[in-house]
Amino acid sequence: MNQYAGTSPSLGRNQPLCDLRSDTVTRPDAGMMAAIAAADLGDDVYGEDPSVNRLEALLAERLGKEAGLLLPTGTQSNLVALLAHCGRGEEILVGVDYHVNKYEAAGASVLGGIALCPLPIQEDGSLHPDAIAAAVKPDDSHMAISRLLSLENTHNGQAVSLAQTQAAADAARRAGLAVHLDGARFFNAIAALGCAEQDLAQIPDTISICLSKGLGTPAGSVLVGPRDLISKARRWRKMLGGGMRQSGLLAAAGLYALDHNVARLSEDHARAAALAATLGNLQSGAVTQASNMVFFTPGDGRNMDLQEHLAENGVVIGTGETGPIRLVLHRDVSDAGLELVTQAVQQFYG
Repeated sequence: MNQYAGTSPSLGRNQPLCDLRSDTVTRPDAGMMAAIAAADLGDDVYGEDPSVNRLEALLAERLGKEAGLLLPTGTQSNLVALLAHCGRGEEILVGVDYHVNKYEAAGASVLGGIALCPLPIQEDGSLHPDAIAAAVKPDDSHMAISRLLSLENTHNGQAVSLAQTQAAADAARRAGLAVHLDGARFFNAIAALGCAEQDLAQIPDTISICLSKGLGTPAGSVLVGPRDLISKARRWRKMLGGGMRQSGLLAAAGLYALDHNVARLSEDHARAAALAATLGNLQSGAVTQASNMVFFTPGDGRNMDLQEHLAENGVVIGTGETGPIRLVLHRDVSDAGLELVTQAVQQFYG
């Protein structure tokens, strides 16, 4: 399944009222726009943007790390982390369907000369410690040097348990590897696990956290970790064209999101559970749900017909011609939006 499957060329006669393609489609609300407009600004490449400095320091402190770095995108945040951890000819162990391996255009390999070693993913979204240990290369000049384990939480909406995350990290560290976490939906994982933020944050060395998914900002990710690694990542950010100037506009949105949009993530999870229950009751295909995501595989294979029907009723989904459809709940899908989706799918299968 490609989670970036697009929409039909025509969205129907109605303007979209509910977009379930991803939580990246969220738009800043009035409070966030006001925070952006009021942001204290400076030149971040000179280290003089007070809003950026505040965001980086706040998120690092909140997660128990030494330093933070604001980047334009989650892909760049992961990439500079991988480049800071690894050198040319070294290797990253990563889940075969994790974003770093599958959806980031092999940037670490193309731009950094770093090998990606994909590992099988367990049903709960974790990597088995034995698979990690078995994949670590011996000290042999014929082979890449295993240097880093890259985890992901959440994975396809699944919040990987603290125990499984810790077991994977322990296996990596026994072999001398560092640990990175693609925490694009880090706070969704925290909400689903019901744990403290530092309970998860203390396990990996570095964490990439996206601000523009469940937290609803227009753009931006923050990488947190040890000061020396963040210093290396800052240099890579500049080299990759990610050094921005008055980026306090994005930082102000991030600060607002941390204050206002973290606690409400459980609402998205509850709406996802309600939508999954509706689809399950229709008995029209396989349904699974985890955190803010629902995966629905129509039993009749009419993916495109369902997409067209929903578009005609103001609901946008992404899907391929076959396979599971990912439906993502987020802060821009209200109870009214959920009801719209519910009525539309019930009509389609009625």
